[in-house]
Amino acid sequence: MARTRTVNLLEGNIFSSLARLAVPIMATSLLQMAYNMIDMIWIGRLGADAVASIGAAGMYGWLSQAVATLARTGGQVNAGHRLGAGEKHEAAQYAQNALQLEVGLSVAFGLVMALFTGPLIGFFRLNGAQVIKDAESYLLITGGLILFSTVNQVFTGLITVTGNSRTPFAVTAVGLVLNIVLDPLLIFGLGPLPAMGVTGAAVATVLAQALVTLLYILYARRDTHLLCDVNILKRPDAKKMRDILRIGLPTAVQSALFTSISMVLARTVSSFGDTAVAVQKVGGQIESISWMTAEGFGAALNSFVAQNHGAGNFARAKRGFRDSLIVMTVWGVFTSLLLILGAAPIFRIFIREAEALPLGVDYLKILGLSQLFSCIEIMTGGAFSGFGKTLPPSLNSIVLTSARIPMAMVLSSTALGLNGIWWSITVSSILKGVVLLTLFLLFLRREGRRRGPDAASA
Repeated sequence: MARTRTVNLLEGNIFSSLARLAVPIMATSLLQMAYNMIDMIWIGRLGADAVASIGAAGMYGWLSQAVATLARTGGQVNAGHRLGAGEKHEAAQYAQNALQLEVGLSVAFGLVMALFTGPLIGFFRLNGAQVIKDAESYLLITGGLILFSTVNQVFTGLITVTGNSRTPFAVTAVGLVLNIVLDPLLIFGLGPLPAMGVTGAAVATVLAQALVTLLYILYARRDTHLLCDVNILKRPDAKKMRDILRIGLPTAVQSALFTSISMVLARTVSSFGDTAVAVQKVGGQIESISWMTAEGFGAALNSFVAQNHGAGNFARAKRGFRDSLIVMTVWGVFTSLLLILGAAPIFRIFIREAEALPLGVDYLKILGLSQLFSCIEIMTGGAFSGFGKTLPPSLNSIVLTSARIPMAMVLSSTALGLNGIWWSITVSSILKGVVLLTLFLLFLRREGRRRGPDAASA
């Protein structure tokens, strides 16, 4: 895998470079989404209560993304700037410190999940005793061993910034295959293997993630572009840690607050019953077909912009954003239409219970209206981060996502009921996309004027 051909992000056709880097990343994101969807499909066969248990516990897995984002964004952007400037050794040192930071944070996060499983699940006020028991079991395993999942994301970011997105795709695909095989075996049992239900899904997921971590470590030992000079046993560099925190902290805070707000909304959703919680979980997984793909393209654009910014090529970075905006607009329109027009048959794949279907259809149709704007927001956030400007997208997300809570409280108390919560998410997502795109276009205009007429007209 170390001989995998990288993409030259500093020269050549811009759209071709972006596409060659982005397609494997987007495919990797879809594979990651498939991890969760496969769990949902199999668990859905156990009923809506089982899905609700994973929905509640999975919120803390989502919260762990803040832990991963801190080291991944800070490490990826700083390493990308150094690679663009031709400073390979410095780039490797940033990669090393990013991995060291991630390991420490993930171990601490896992201990909290394992020690406080009961109170953490109790936050959601689930109704059924079995739902609560399953949720605690799922959180104990996946949350306690979150290290594999979060470190994998940092590896993915560091490898991608070198222009190599094929290795993360191949490694993730191997993990997915293992997950596909283990899920039905551990959930329903076979021969001497007992049926483990929700616990089996958790074990299958962690084992697949652990395999991916092992493959990344093996790749790092042979890599010649960045990771070959990394030794996480060395003493961390305080200055580089500060640089990583400066870039990564705004995005991490944004991620943590976004998830925390979603958890508050989930608690509000639970007042409509455990079936409503299941609908939110399944609907969110289906909806991720758009935003996880956008995150993949945003990661490619992040690497592209970071290297070209480091090389002082503002005009090329600007043109890369323009091409990316066209692609994400097309994808966002497609996914919006998919969710709106195909709501019933798509949701029925996961949960077939008559009580849940109309709730799920409403969720997908309402959220479908915002997919285009979510894609634009995520992609634009990647471009901002590539320039090292992580504060604008973070503030935009924090302010407008926070508005969901009062909107949800007001709208859900009207005749809209549960749908009022979904509308609060859609309205805020539309606003986030519009506002962030406007801010970035203003940033490009200001930077173009500062850098001279050639950059401004690019």
